[in-house]
Amino acid sequence: MKRLLLFCTGAILLASTSSAQENRDDILKKLNDQASKYGNIAQQIWNLAEMGYLEDKSSALLQKTLSDEGFSINKGVAGIPTAFVAEYGSGYPVIAILGEYDALPGLSQEAVAEKKSAGKAAGHACGHHLFGTASTAAAIAVKNWMKKNKTKGTIRFYGCPAEEGGSGKVYMVREGLFNDVDIALHWHPGSQNAASAGAALANKSAKFRFYGTSAHAAGAPERGRSALDGVEAMNNMVNMMREHIPQEARIHYVITDGGKAPNVVPNFAEVYYYARHNKRDVVIDIFDRIVKAAEGAALGTGTTMDYEMIGGTHELLPNLTLQKLMHDNLSKVGGITYTDEERAFAEKISKSLSYETLDVKRASNVQPYKEEARAYGSTDVGDVSFAVPTVGMGAATWVPGTPAHSWQAVAAGGTSIGNKGMMVAAKTLSLTAIDLFENPNTIEKAKAELEERRGKDFKYIPLLGDRPPALDYRK
Repeated sequence: MKRLLLFCTGAILLASTSSAQENRDDILKKLNDQASKYGNIAQQIWNLAEMGYLEDKSSALLQKTLSDEGFSINKGVAGIPTAFVAEYGSGYPVIAILGEYDALPGLSQEAVAEKKSAGKAAGHACGHHLFGTASTAAAIAVKNWMKKNKTKGTIRFYGCPAEEGGSGKVYMVREGLFNDVDIALHWHPGSQNAASAGAALANKSAKFRFYGTSAHAAGAPERGRSALDGVEAMNNMVNMMREHIPQEARIHYVITDGGKAPNVVPNFAEVYYYARHNKRDVVIDIFDRIVKAAEGAALGTGTTMDYEMIGGTHELLPNLTLQKLMHDNLSKVGGITYTDEERAFAEKISKSLSYETLDVKRASNVQPYKEEARAYGSTDVGDVSFAVPTVGMGAATWVPGTPAHSWQAVAAGGTSIGNKGMMVAAKTLSLTAIDLFENPNTIEKAKAELEERRGKDFKYIPLLGDRPPALDYRK
């Protein structure tokens, strides 16, 4: 009798495992079958190339795609017209998938292997057209799995605008839109396939505006007070300050308005600053010193100054409980294989980047798992990671070796190479979300890790303060 019970139990477990695998295989097959559909959506957004908080058509396209699949849509959330939340199901657990769709100014490129401007104001040099579309595809795939298996819980897509300097997700976190979320999943386009622990720098940004007095630069220079002098004096002081900040810190600026004519003393000038470090407390200190430099510059040049906070993000908080799960699923999905045409394109792109040979294995393979990473850039996903256990990955949507924010990234993102990498992400996100629905213990373990990493006394304070969304920062 005991042997019979053991046999029956084993048979049930085997059948259950087999059924679960069939479900996953079916999901992957359907995503393969829909690759051209999602590729078309991504390329529409690539062609639109709308900048942060201006992504009206891109946001509307993703909303319609999700609505057509039975998701309820809450649009214009957190006071942002292009932000939205799409939801299917109800109850616990609530699994969120993040999606972005903003483009970068000044990087408009055709989908060709040479630097050739498309003549537009912006381009998708960070692949967010792929990001938003793959996340949409994953949310729909998970919804279909939930419906087929009558699974309880909620799958949500978060339409997140203006990641590039606009800190869209920060306003969404501040508004409490993640308060009932159990796990958040995200990904990012890149030049290789990897799901190791991520890292990102905390960031504060602002526009400093100087006001002076106009005068004829030759006829009456003594009557003028140059706002541009204020900007340049500020920049000189900040550049001297670089010697006296932690070496891991980064400061960047660009003069956005320096006057209109050399023979007119400028009565207005503006400079746009970023400060970064892997600890937000250090960023806050550095930014405060930048403000002091601006105040001193105004005093010394006889001008006045004010500044507007534009963005502010936390560093990224890793969650190894989730990261290993994501890595295992990416390893199951695998990388991409180039066609002869794609390889020829990739080889030209690689040469434009001064590489002697194309390292195609970075596109076809998955990178080994690592539990530590060094931060180079910033992302508003950081704020989400302090609110809810968060996990991400990268997929090879660009030619190996391509840096983000380059014309080569824009070009590859407009080809089938970008579309293929996008579907790797969609599959990995889908499998990971399903694993979480099926394993509530993993969710609880991830929550415990979050509590430990951020500390029991943690209180969320957005680095951009209480300002309303900077909807015109790209205008």
